[in-house]
Amino acid sequence: MLIRAYLRASTKEQDASRARNDLQRFADERGLKIVSWYVENESGASLARPELFRLLSDCHPGDILLVEQVDRLSRLNAEDWSKLKAEITAKRVRVVAMDLPTSYQLANAGDDFTSRMLDAINGMMLDMLAAIARKDYEDRRRRQAQGIASAKAKGVYAGRPEDTKRNAAIISMLRSGQSWNTIIQATGCSRSTLSRLARRLAEGETEKVSAA
Repeated sequence: MLIRAYLRASTKEQDASRARNDLQRFADERGLKIVSWYVENESGASLARPELFRLLSDCHPGDILLVEQVDRLSRLNAEDWSKLKAEITAKRVRVVAMDLPTSYQLANAGDDFTSRMLDAINGMMLDMLAAIARKDYEDRRRRQAQGIASAKAKGVYAGRPEDTKRNAAIISMLRSGQSWNTIIQATGCSRSTLSRLARRLAEGETEKVSAA
Protein backbone atom coordinates (compact mmCIF):
# COMPACT_ATOMS: atom_id res chain seq x y z
CA MET A 1 0.00 0.00 0.00
CA LEU A 2 1.41 3.35 -1.11
CA ILE A 3 0.16 6.81 -0.12
CA ARG A 4 -0.12 9.30 -3.00
CA ALA A 5 -1.08 12.88 -2.10
CA TYR A 6 -3.13 15.08 -4.44
CA LEU A 7 -3.07 18.88 -4.15
CA ARG A 8 -5.27 21.12 -6.29
CA ALA A 9 -6.14 24.79 -6.63
CA SER A 10 -8.55 26.28 -9.14
CA THR A 11 -6.45 29.07 -10.67
CA LYS A 12 -2.82 29.83 -11.45
CA GLU A 13 -2.95 32.65 -8.89
CA GLN A 14 -3.73 30.22 -6.04
CA ASP A 15 -1.13 28.12 -4.25
CA ALA A 16 -1.96 24.49 -4.97
CA SER A 17 0.70 23.36 -2.44
CA ARG A 18 -0.92 25.29 0.40
CA ALA A 19 -2.11 22.16 2.23
CA ARG A 20 1.09 20.15 1.76
CA ASN A 21 2.23 20.57 5.37
CA ASP A 22 -1.20 19.57 6.69
CA LEU A 23 -1.22 16.39 4.62
CA GLN A 24 2.33 15.55 5.66
CA ARG A 25 1.44 16.05 9.33
CA PHE A 26 -1.68 13.89 8.90
CA ALA A 27 0.43 11.08 7.44
CA ASP A 28 3.20 11.40 10.04
CA GLU A 29 0.73 11.19 12.93
CA ARG A 30 -0.50 7.84 11.58
CA GLY A 31 2.91 6.42 10.76
CA LEU A 32 2.27 6.66 7.02
CA LYS A 33 4.75 7.62 4.32
CA ILE A 34 3.70 9.71 1.33
CA VAL A 35 5.62 8.33 -1.65
CA SER A 36 4.64 10.94 -4.23
CA TRP A 37 2.90 14.29 -4.63
CA TYR A 38 0.68 15.38 -7.51
CA VAL A 39 0.04 19.12 -7.76
CA GLU A 40 -2.01 21.07 -10.28
CA ASN A 41 -3.99 24.25 -10.83
CA GLU A 42 -7.19 23.11 -12.48
CA SER A 43 -10.89 23.49 -11.76
CA GLY A 44 -12.43 20.82 -9.58
CA ALA A 45 -15.53 21.11 -11.78
CA SER A 46 -13.62 19.66 -14.74
CA LEU A 47 -12.36 16.17 -15.50
CA ALA A 48 -9.48 17.67 -17.50
CA ARG A 49 -6.91 17.22 -14.71
CA PRO A 50 -3.68 15.62 -15.97
CA GLU A 51 -2.04 15.23 -12.56
CA LEU A 52 -5.04 13.52 -10.99
CA PHE A 53 -5.16 10.97 -13.79
CA ARG A 54 -1.39 10.55 -13.68
CA LEU A 55 -1.79 9.70 -10.00
CA LEU A 56 -4.46 7.11 -10.79
CA SER A 57 -2.30 5.69 -13.57
CA ASP A 58 0.60 5.29 -11.12
CA CYS A 59 -1.55 3.56 -8.51
CA HIS A 60 -1.62 -0.12 -7.69
CA PRO A 61 -4.60 -1.92 -6.09
CA GLY A 62 -4.92 -0.91 -2.45
CA ASP A 63 -3.02 2.38 -2.77
CA ILE A 64 -4.29 5.47 -0.96
CA LEU A 65 -5.27 8.74 -2.68
CA LEU A 66 -4.83 11.34 0.06
CA VAL A 67 -6.52 14.76 -0.19
CA GLU A 68 -7.10 17.66 2.16
CA GLN A 69 -10.84 17.85 1.43
CA VAL A 70 -13.24 16.03 -0.86
CA ASP A 71 -13.79 19.23 -2.85
CA ARG A 72 -10.09 19.15 -3.81
CA LEU A 73 -10.92 15.87 -5.56
CA SER A 74 -14.31 16.80 -6.98
CA ARG A 75 -16.66 19.67 -7.65
CA LEU A 76 -17.94 17.63 -10.59
CA ASN A 77 -21.50 17.25 -11.78
CA ALA A 78 -23.17 13.89 -11.13
CA GLU A 79 -22.23 12.38 -14.49
CA ASP A 80 -18.55 13.33 -14.32
CA TRP A 81 -18.30 12.30 -10.66
CA SER A 82 -19.64 8.86 -11.63
CA LYS A 83 -16.91 8.61 -14.29
CA LEU A 84 -14.16 9.59 -11.87
CA LYS A 85 -15.47 7.29 -9.15
CA ALA A 86 -15.62 4.42 -11.63
CA GLU A 87 -11.96 5.04 -12.51
CA ILE A 88 -10.99 5.09 -8.83
CA THR A 89 -12.97 1.90 -8.21
CA ALA A 90 -11.48 0.14 -11.24
CA LYS A 91 -7.98 0.92 -9.96
CA ARG A 92 -9.04 -0.31 -6.46
CA VAL A 93 -7.74 2.94 -4.98
CA ARG A 94 -8.92 4.09 -1.55
CA VAL A 95 -9.69 7.78 -1.03
CA VAL A 96 -8.69 9.26 2.33
CA ALA A 97 -9.72 12.87 2.97
CA MET A 98 -8.88 14.92 6.03
CA ASP A 99 -12.48 16.25 6.17
CA LEU A 100 -13.90 12.71 6.04
CA PRO A 101 -13.13 10.92 9.35
CA THR A 102 -14.78 7.70 8.18
CA SER A 103 -12.01 7.39 5.58
CA TYR A 104 -9.12 7.43 8.07
CA GLN A 105 -9.44 3.74 8.91
CA LEU A 106 -8.96 2.82 5.25
CA ALA A 107 -5.27 3.65 5.64
CA ASN A 108 -4.93 0.86 8.18
CA ALA A 109 -7.70 -1.56 7.25
CA GLY A 110 -6.86 -5.14 8.08
CA ASP A 111 -9.00 -8.14 7.02
CA ASP A 112 -11.03 -8.29 3.83
CA PHE A 113 -14.43 -8.03 5.56
CA THR A 114 -13.43 -4.88 7.44
CA SER A 115 -11.97 -3.35 4.30
CA ARG A 116 -15.15 -3.99 2.32
CA MET A 117 -17.35 -2.53 5.05
CA LEU A 118 -15.19 0.57 5.31
CA ASP A 119 -15.14 0.95 1.53
CA ALA A 120 -18.95 0.83 1.42
CA ILE A 121 -19.38 3.38 4.21
CA ASN A 122 -16.71 5.65 2.79
CA GLY A 123 -18.24 5.43 -0.71
CA MET A 124 -21.58 6.74 0.56
CA MET A 125 -19.89 9.58 2.46
CA LEU A 126 -17.78 10.49 -0.58
CA ASP A 127 -20.91 10.70 -2.73
CA MET A 128 -22.56 12.98 -0.20
CA LEU A 129 -19.59 15.33 0.18
CA ALA A 130 -19.01 15.41 -3.59
CA ALA A 131 -22.65 16.45 -4.07
CA ILE A 132 -22.28 19.16 -1.40
CA ALA A 133 -19.08 20.40 -3.06
CA ARG A 134 -20.87 20.62 -6.42
CA LYS A 135 -23.80 22.51 -4.90
CA ASP A 136 -21.40 24.95 -3.23
CA TYR A 137 -19.69 25.48 -6.60
CA GLU A 138 -23.00 26.13 -8.37
CA ASP A 139 -24.21 28.45 -5.58
CA ARG A 140 -21.04 30.54 -5.76
CA ARG A 141 -21.27 30.74 -9.55
CA ARG A 142 -24.90 31.85 -9.32
CA ARG A 143 -24.14 34.51 -6.70
CA GLN A 144 -21.21 35.72 -8.80
CA ALA A 145 -23.41 36.00 -11.89
CA GLN A 146 -26.06 37.85 -9.90
CA GLY A 147 -23.45 40.27 -8.55
CA ILE A 148 -22.06 40.95 -12.01
CA ALA A 149 -25.54 41.49 -13.44
CA SER A 150 -26.35 43.92 -10.63
CA ALA A 151 -23.07 45.81 -11.11
CA LYS A 152 -23.64 46.04 -14.85
CA ALA A 153 -27.14 47.38 -14.29
CA LYS A 154 -25.64 50.08 -12.06
CA GLY A 155 -22.90 50.79 -14.59
CA VAL A 156 -20.10 49.99 -12.12
CA TYR A 157 -18.87 46.61 -13.40
CA ALA A 158 -15.35 46.85 -14.77
CA GLY A 159 -14.47 43.16 -15.09
CA ARG A 160 -11.23 41.52 -13.99
CA PRO A 161 -8.20 43.86 -14.13
CA GLU A 162 -5.92 43.09 -17.06
CA ASP A 163 -2.50 41.61 -16.31
CA THR A 164 -0.72 44.16 -18.50
CA LYS A 165 2.80 42.91 -17.74
CA ARG A 166 1.98 39.32 -18.66
CA ASN A 167 -0.01 40.35 -21.74
CA ALA A 168 2.84 42.51 -22.98
CA ALA A 169 5.17 39.51 -22.66
CA ILE A 170 2.69 37.32 -24.56
CA ILE A 171 2.41 39.87 -27.38
CA SER A 172 6.20 39.99 -27.55
CA MET A 173 6.28 36.18 -27.83
CA LEU A 174 3.67 36.31 -30.61
CA ARG A 175 5.75 38.88 -32.48
CA SER A 176 8.79 36.61 -32.24
CA GLY A 177 6.84 33.81 -33.91
CA GLN A 178 6.58 31.40 -30.99
CA SER A 179 3.84 28.78 -31.24
CA TRP A 180 0.62 29.09 -29.29
CA ASN A 181 1.29 25.85 -27.41
CA THR A 182 4.71 27.13 -26.33
CA ILE A 183 3.23 30.43 -25.14
CA ILE A 184 0.44 28.69 -23.21
CA GLN A 185 2.90 26.35 -21.49
CA ALA A 186 5.25 29.21 -20.64
CA THR A 187 2.67 31.70 -19.35
CA GLY A 188 -0.29 29.60 -18.23
CA CYS A 189 -2.70 31.82 -20.15
CA SER A 190 -5.87 30.39 -21.66
CA ARG A 191 -6.32 29.87 -25.39
CA SER A 192 -9.14 32.44 -25.41
CA THR A 193 -6.83 35.07 -23.85
CA LEU A 194 -4.13 34.24 -26.37
CA SER A 195 -6.63 34.56 -29.23
CA ARG A 196 -7.73 37.97 -27.94
CA LEU A 197 -4.14 39.21 -27.69
CA ALA A 198 -3.32 37.86 -31.15
CA ARG A 199 -6.24 39.87 -32.57
CA ARG A 200 -5.04 42.93 -30.67
CA LEU A 201 -1.57 42.48 -32.13
CA ALA A 202 -2.95 42.02 -35.65
CA GLU A 203 -5.12 45.12 -35.35
CA GLY A 204 -2.18 47.13 -34.05
CA GLU A 205 0.03 46.06 -36.94
CA THR A 206 -2.77 46.92 -39.41
CA GLU A 207 -3.08 50.40 -37.92
CA LYS A 208 0.67 50.94 -38.30
CA VAL A 209 0.50 49.97 -41.99
CA SER A 210 -2.46 52.25 -42.57
CA ALA A 211 -0.72 55.16 -40.86
CA ALA A 212 2.37 54.65 -43.00
